Amino acid sequence: MDVVIEEYQEADLREIMEVWNEVVAESNAFPQDKALTEEEARAFFGKQDVAAVAKWDGKVAGLYILHPNNVGRCGHQANASYAVSKKLRGRNVGEQLVSHSLEKAKELNYKLLIFNAVVKGNDSAVHLYQKLGFQKIGEVPGGFLDGAGEYRDTILFYHKL
Repeated sequence: MDVVIEEYQEADLREIMEVWNEVVAESNAFPQDKALTEEEARAFFGKQDVAAVAKWDGKVAGLYILHPNNVGRCGHQANASYAVSKKLRGRNVGEQLVSHSLEKAKELNYKLLIFNAVVKGNDSAVHLYQKLGFQKIGEVPGGFLDGAGEYRDTILFYHKL
């Protein structure tokens, strides 16, 4: 079955909120520590440069958000976050989301896509980013507090567009 990636629509809100909150609850990838309410989700996804939804057989399989990583003289840097439903991981949805976000960032005239805090130990994400040409910049010791109360290192990546 093919994955279709399209711009977020209001009709997708409940499903993308559920996928996003699922990743937040896992407490091993996103910095957020609280689930989004419907009102918060509407505002959060609505303020992104791009909020895109991956659909598998008509259902939300994942999503990404794309926005500036910085402002002013560093405003040419984009940042993105990705979430894939637990039920559909391992089916290439993440790779399609990342590839799509690279294209969108370039269309929006960003020059770099930067990831500030990929949690070390998130091996599938690290492997995917390296496969798609992201370069590792370095690591931040103890940059992420996981759900078990342990500080884990984070990895910084960038990709020229």
